[in-house]
Order: sequence, then C-alpha cells, then structure tokens
Amino acid sequence: MEKKKIIRNDEKGIQKTRFIVQSIFAALCLWIGVEFYFFNQYLETNGATAFYSRPPGVDGFLPISSFMSFYLFLTTGEVHSAHPAGFFIFFSIVLMSLVFGKSFCSWFCPIGFISELVGDFGEKIFKRRLKLPKWLDYPLRSLKYLLLGFLAYSVIFLMSELALKSFLDSPYNQVSDVKMYYFFANISQTALIVIGVLFVLSIVIRNFWCRFLCPYGALLGIFSLLSPAKIQRNEKSCIDCGLCNKACPSFIKVDKVKTVISDECSTCLNCVDVCPVKDTLELKTLLPQKKRISKKNVAIGVVSIFYSCNRICNDNWQLEK
Repeated sequence: MEKKKIIRNDEKGIQKTRFIVQSIFAALCLWIGVEFYFFNQYLETNGATAFYSRPPGVDGFLPISSFMSFYLFLTTGEVHSAHPAGFFIFFSIVLMSLVFGKSFCSWFCPIGFISELVGDFGEKIFKRRLKLPKWLDYPLRSLKYLLLGFLAYSVIFLMSELALKSFLDSPYNQVSDVKMYYFFANISQTALIVIGVLFVLSIVIRNFWCRFLCPYGALLGIFSLLSPAKIQRNEKSCIDCGLCNKACPSFIKVDKVKTVISDECSTCLNCVDVCPVKDTLELKTLLPQKKRISKKNVAIGVVSIFYSCNRICNDNWQLEK
C-alpha cells in the first residue's frame, strides 16, 4: 500500500477567536441581566431608585414567546408588538443556522459556552472524554426532539391565529420577562437541585443539556441540515489519524464520512483545527459548487449575521412604530 505523505496544516486555528466571541456574548448577557435588575428595582420602588429602561435584549431569554411570534410572522407577515426584539433575535439565529449550520450553539449561546467550560473541567478530571453507549445515547438524544415536537404541536396545530394573538397580547406574556426574573431572583430549592444535577451530569457527559434536552438546539439542528455549508473530508489525503473524531464535542465520526451531515454538528471547527494534513478537512458549500469557506470568514459571517440582522430589523421596527 502506498504511504500517504503528511503535509502539515499550519493554518492558524479558530478556537481562540471563537472563545473571544463566546466570552463577549456571555458578558453582554450578564450586562443585560444587570440592566434588567435595575429596571425591576425601579418598578418595585415605584420610581424611588434611578431610572433604567428595559433592555430589549432580555427578549432573547424568552424562547417560547419568540417562537410563537416567529410562527405568527410566517402565517400572517405580522411582527407582534410584544417582545419584538425576541422575534428579531430568533430570526437571526434561524438565518445563521441556514447559512452556517447550528453555529449559534457553539459561537454565541451562553449555555453552550458554560457547557463547554464544564465539559473541559470534566475531561481534566477523567483524563478522557466520556461517552454513553449507543443504546442509551440515542434514546436520550430523542428527548429534545420530543420537547420540540410538543411545543411545535401545541402552537401550530392546537392554536388558531386568534388564539396565538390572544396569548401574545395577554398580560401573562407581556410580563413574562419579569416573571422570568423573579423565578431566578427567588429560585426554589427544587430548581436549584435540578440545575445542580444538570451541572454534575455535564461534568461527566460533555454538553449533557445541549445534547439531550435543549429543544432550541433541536430546532436549529433541523434547520442546519438545510445549510449548504458542510465540513468535508478529502479521502485521498486523509491519513486516518482519527484526531478529528477525538476532537468533535458531539462525538461525530468525522473520519468515517466524506461529508458531515449531522444535526449535532455545531460548526465549532474543532475537527478542522486539529487535522494535521492541509486541505483535508474543510468547510465547503455543497451547491452550486464546492467552494471552500475559510475559518476566518466563518467567524466574520456568524457575527455579521447576528449583529446586522438584529440591528437592521430593530431599527426598522422602531421606525414602523
């Protein structure tokens, strides 16, 4: 058998850039939380404290309301006035998934970011990446799709357009952000136990919440299958080192396929970074031709889509109001 020549891939990795993007977005989420805290303090004291306006970004933490607003938009073309920023954030995330796959999960999501850090901590403890057996992994992975299916069925099939608008107009939805704040501000013992259990499980099994329970990730995973951008492996130059397989946080067998088509792929590009052979693992467009997408352009692309879409859409919404 002819020995394959190793050509070292000296292209700089993208993981440092991705970590910076994740950190900045996590800091932004914390700042939104601080602003929302002072906003609630102003309301609770009936204006006795300093005035703080409600940060629009808090709508991003209302996924059910945002999903319902997005579905209303698809059916009527109307952007509902309750929590409009949530709709725009949801729209940008869906668009990002259609262009670059489930990239929101690995580039922006604060829960995904925390899960990665916890997973890294777990690997340092166990000295390896633990994985559940297939007979247990597959049924557990279906849970997030069952949760998504329940939500989608409840909204799409059980709610008429009138019922949908009535819920979005309801006082409950109008103050759902405040209710969310009080849920965490006065968190119950049960909720703390659940969060603690999920934290411990995430140490043992990397990305436990994201892999098994997150319905948002399930939805983005479905949209990502429609994305033309896919990681592709050059079978001729591949040396079967298996590094890409070991680096994948979603346990995708990258070294066994020509094109990675998986709802679990989050375009984190870990596999591309660790590949030792130049031009062997690359992110490419499937149609109309297989054109390479550089890692730098992925970073620029995901940030640009998220920022531009929210900025333009929110500006237009303010003008329409």
